Amino acid sequence: MTGIDIVHIPYKGSAPALNDLVARQVSLMFDLVLTAAPHVKSGAVRGLAVTGAQRSSVLPDLPTAAESGIPGYEVSAWFGIFAPAGVPQPVIQRLNAEFVRALQQPDLRERLASQGAAPLTSTPG
Repeated sequence: MTGIDIVHIPYKGSAPALNDLVARQVSLMFDLVLTAAPHVKSGAVRGLAVTGAQRSSVLPDLPTAAESGIPGYEVSAWFGIFAPAGVPQPVIQRLNAEFVRALQQPDLRERLASQGAAPLTSTPG
């Protein structure tokens, strides 16, 4: 979308990539607000933009990619909960009910929001 020529460097996770960014071994990376925000806030790295449709509540001064001149660019990440194949359906239903119940607790929702996460729940289907 931008015509930028970038070399992709595969890492085994965000932590080693972020370490290399802080150490200036790489010039940029795409990361989750959850893991990057502390480094942006400390000044160890410079946030350029968030890739979601709205600014992050954790980094409200950081513009979106669209606001930064890349209209239509939007990427978001999510975390899921998984179980091995073959787990009985009643167990799956119970696990889902307990996770939904936990994510409805105000203290957990507040803690997740303070880290830039927006908890959503769904059905196992």
